[in-house]
Formats: sequence, structure tokens, C-alpha cells
Amino acid sequence: MPVDFNPSNMLNLGCGKRFNPRWCNVDFVSSEPDVISYDLTKGIPFPNNRFDVVYHSHVLEHFSRTQAGIFIAECFRVLKPEGVLRIAVPDLEQIAAHYLQCLQSALKGEPEAEHDYDWIMLELLDQCVRTSGGGEMKKYLRNSPVPNAQFVRKRIGRFFDIITNSHLSHRPAKSGWKTILKTIIPAAKIKRSASRMMKYFPGEKNRRLGKFRNSGEVHQWMYDRFSLPRMLKMSGFTDITARDPHTSYIPDWSSYCLDTDPDGAVYKPDSLYIEAKKPYVSN
Repeated sequence: MPVDFNPSNMLNLGCGKRFNPRWCNVDFVSSEPDVISYDLTKGIPFPNNRFDVVYHSHVLEHFSRTQAGIFIAECFRVLKPEGVLRIAVPDLEQIAAHYLQCLQSALKGEPEAEHDYDWIMLELLDQCVRTSGGGEMKKYLRNSPVPNAQFVRKRIGRFFDIITNSHLSHRPAKSGWKTILKTIIPAAKIKRSASRMMKYFPGEKNRRLGKFRNSGEVHQWMYDRFSLPRMLKMSGFTDITARDPHTSYIPDWSSYCLDTDPDGAVYKPDSLYIEAKKPYVSN
């Protein structure tokens, strides 16, 4: 069947809460009726030449390099000839450039430069090396106020307000049902105490660390304008091009509100956007 860019023939992989209900949406875990739950490390659960578009945002970096190559090959398989693959990933080149700029500013002792330097170091390294949920980034964003809020907001967009507002509105209450339940259900206390004690058993710390490192939160690789197109080319893609959040081979791209919000604001400003096509091969 020819490519007609009907939304029902568009696939969003690892969509999280960011999806269009007219598309086919898949995520590792789903609580949404419009999202299929599937472990994407096992492939893409659709037949060959099924979709006009395959899209994934900030998913590829969570795979190892070997897994990423297999995943891209799966994207190629399920695309129709002349179908479009669109990828958004954290932009290593952009982050590295900001790091060098912030480093020079910090060395010169410029006002606020030290805070900007601290943040860009977290952006570069934290999600690759963290050993607990949220890592050092979460701790930084829990500062009230964040010392360089304007810089961080520019780097991570609307996530800044989501995370900081969530922290302020979910501080644990000192009393209420949770406190009452703790006093009348001592078994819960026993369970928590046992869990804390297990941390001190030989091997338990390593088991917990290994479980977290394999949970999917950690970034296992990063990409730039050279490495990502090279991977796509190796899988057979052609017409590979860098994009911005608003432009695409996909007609009326911005109307789907995946890389941008309805007001035009960019969803993840730290992204590299790459598109490619599956070539048509005549018999």
C-alpha cells in the first residue's frame, strides 16, 4: 500500500504520556487505553511494511549501542517503502558546546556562571551514571529557588515547571491518614524496617544497584549529527536529514503536538531531530 500519512498508520514508540490518540502508540508500561504495553527490547510487535511513519522521542539513548542498532532495524522493517522515521534524542553536540561555553564563563568568574556550569555537567553526565531515581538532577531541581532557573528552564523547557511545581505541591504532610495508618498497622512498619535491614546484607546493595541500572531510566549512549545518521544509513535508510521541532517530511507535523505544544513551545529543547526514509525498491 502507498504511503498516505493517515494517522492510523503512524507509530509512536516509547510514547510515555506524550501521544496522539489517532496514532498507534506503544510504551514499555501503559495505563492508557490508547497505548499498547510492550517490551521494545524484544522488537516491535507489528508485521513488515505496516506504517507510514515511525516516531520515537528520547527513547533510543536508553538502549545499549547493540540494542539501538537492532531497534533501528526493527523501525526499518515495520515502515512501508517511502515511509518516514523521525527520531528525537538528547543532542550530545549541543550539550558539549554548552559545557565548553559554561566552563569558559566559570573560569572567568562571570556572575551565575558557576551555577550554569554545575547544571550542564549534570545534563552531560548524570543520567548516564546515576544510581538512584532522578539522580543529582532531582536534587538540584529541589533547590528552592533554583539558583539559575532561567538557564535551566531554557535547557529543559516545560519540564522545569512540571518538576519544580510537583516537588512544592507534594511535600509530605506531617499528619493525616498516612500517619494514622502507620500507628494502627504495625506490619507496615515491620516491612519497611526489614527492607532497610536488607541493605546491609552482603550483595544486597549490588543487587539493588543492578536492578536500578537495568530499569530503563539510565542513558546508555548519546548521539550527534554524525553518529545517528550513520546508524540509520547502516540500517538501509536514505534521505537522512536534520530537522527542527517544527519541520518534517510528515505533512502537518506540528498539528500532532509531539515535539511542540499547541502554543508552539518546544517540548524538549535539548533535542537533536533526525528524519530518514525507507527507500522504495522496484521488483
